[in-house]
Amino acid sequence: MTQERAYDRTTDDIGNIILMEHVNVTIPSQELATLFYVAGLGLTRDPYVMVSTDNMWINAGRQQFHLPTRAQAQLLGGRIGLVLPDLPALTARLKAVEPKLSGTAFAWAAENGHVAVTCPWGNRFRCHEPAPEWGEMVLGIPYVEFLVAQGTAAGIGRFYTEVFGARSTLTQEAAGAVARVQVGSWQWLAFRETTDRVPEYDGHHIAIYIASFSSPHAFLVRHGLITEESDAHQYRFQEIVDPETGRKLYRVEHEVRSLCHPMWGRELVNRNPSQIQRSYARGRDAFVPSAR
Repeated sequence: MTQERAYDRTTDDIGNIILMEHVNVTIPSQELATLFYVAGLGLTRDPYVMVSTDNMWINAGRQQFHLPTRAQAQLLGGRIGLVLPDLPALTARLKAVEPKLSGTAFAWAAENGHVAVTCPWGNRFRCHEPAPEWGEMVLGIPYVEFLVAQGTAAGIGRFYTEVFGARSTLTQEAAGAVARVQVGSWQWLAFRETTDRVPEYDGHHIAIYIASFSSPHAFLVRHGLITEESDAHQYRFQEIVDPETGRKLYRVEHEVRSLCHPMWGRELVNRNPSQIQRSYARGRDAFVPSAR
């Protein structure tokens, strides 16, 4: 009789937050955004939705950037993680767009194991190649990291665990604590304490899908935190509070969607950015992992 292998079944518990679908920041120029997100990062403009000049959706694997066109750019206080299939190809693209983005906040640097990139308006990205820590993700947004005030990370972690049923961990680093909230299989939200001044919130938001839709809503209603009852499958809130004290800890709008939302599981178009006219390969237009 063969001995059965013992597994830790808790490792596949992903919690109630199933997916962080998009990050929404406003941009003043679609032309500069196209140079940065499409030509530079190698991502794909959604060909089906938001194709006019007042908004643009940029696909990155199963996730997106939503970029409404406004006079004032919004800045996320922290950084956004990106997994891209080929960092040398990324740096070549960034070099190519650099002259056209001169005079903006655009910058990039190859650092230890990743490429740090700043968009034309100052949002910061950290680009990684596929690795075991990202699981099966070879193209996508694995994390969003927010800088928060000293003494708030523990309460933020409690908020997501107790209100949203998400798994969270708290670690101590030199500058302060970091709360990491698991999202689905291979994503997370990080809230890193900083000694610097936390920028005033300017309206940017993230969108999440959750399995248990009503329980967090009930808590948010009781505490007067709902900012929009969007429709039957979506609501919004902005304030993250300590569930034990009600103290307001951090502000960032969450667009909360149920798994009955019509866009849940929508298949996104992703292109192969290595396709160019002079070295075109038939049948390789779409991005698939085997095309790396």
